[in-house]
Amino acid sequence: MSKFNGGCTCGLLRYTLNLPGSSDDARTTLCHCHSCKRAFGGAFGLTAKTAKDNLKYTTSTTPKIFVQNNGVHREFCGECGVFISEYGEQAKNDFRYLCVGTLDDGSNALPPKGEFFTIERDQWMPQVPDTFQKKEIKN
Repeated sequence: MSKFNGGCTCGLLRYTLNLPGSSDDARTTLCHCHSCKRAFGGAFGLTAKTAKDNLKYTTSTTPKIFVQNNGVHREFCGECGVFISEYGEQAKNDFRYLCVGTLDDGSNALPPKGEFFTIERDQWMPQVPDTFQKKEIKN
């Protein structure tokens, strides 16, 4: 089992991520869609897909939830505003996409395996080597 800890900037929201095996049990990806760029305040979003039951909040504070027009739910700290995870309506009972930047060990703990919405990748940003590439996702 692999265990990772993380949380928001102010410390009110803390969590533990327990993966059944190694860090390979979380699919970490960069997303270049406009929605992720805006939510993460950067050139991409970096999340790790994991089973919902692998992510447990360890503090008494519960996250606030914002639902975007596109149906993406974003869990965040009501005090400092840091996003902890996100999920779509159809995945809400099964998966969470953990915001990798909130890990105590940093993003090297769960390196990316791929990139989504590469059609929207900023022109100045190179492809991440040795990862799968998806131009877009069709519903």
